[in-house]
Amino acid sequence: MILLLLVLVAVVTAVLLGRGTGTYPRARTAPAAPVPAPRKPGAPFRVAAGAAGWAAALLYLWGLMCVGFAAMEAEDGGTDSSPLRPCRTGVPPELSGRVIDYDVSYLPLRFSCETVDGEAYDSADVPGYVNPGVAVLALTAVASAVAAGYATELRARAAARDGGR
Repeated sequence: MILLLLVLVAVVTAVLLGRGTGTYPRARTAPAAPVPAPRKPGAPFRVAAGAAGWAAALLYLWGLMCVGFAAMEAEDGGTDSSPLRPCRTGVPPELSGRVIDYDVSYLPLRFSCETVDGEAYDSADVPGYVNPGVAVLALTAVASAVAAGYATELRARAAARDGGR
């Protein structure tokens, strides 16, 4: 499932980057159509920033949904509600039997189970790849946006320098 998601994100990113750099030919209406105007400087970086930003937002929403479902499951009372169901996954029964409460964190995304002796451990309901993935994608988006601004500034300075001669 995760591999399929990663492949899908990679394909969409490749298509967007290819479209942003002008890899695909533009449709021409007439055989003698004029050459299209060159792309703005930093266009590939803008596309990369947008794609990485969207991917980071989607991954954060996925993690937020995991945290929300874990909290809903923890609040669900009735039969089989003690120990908390989200606190049972991935830990020995001795540890999950000592759980008395839980804590939810939204930055970083986390569902923590608190035990009687004051210790806490993270539930396995929130996948481990969510927080590092969001951080890497967000940093990629910011770095790409800065690179796009830098490329635009370099082009503007070169045009001002050449126009002054």
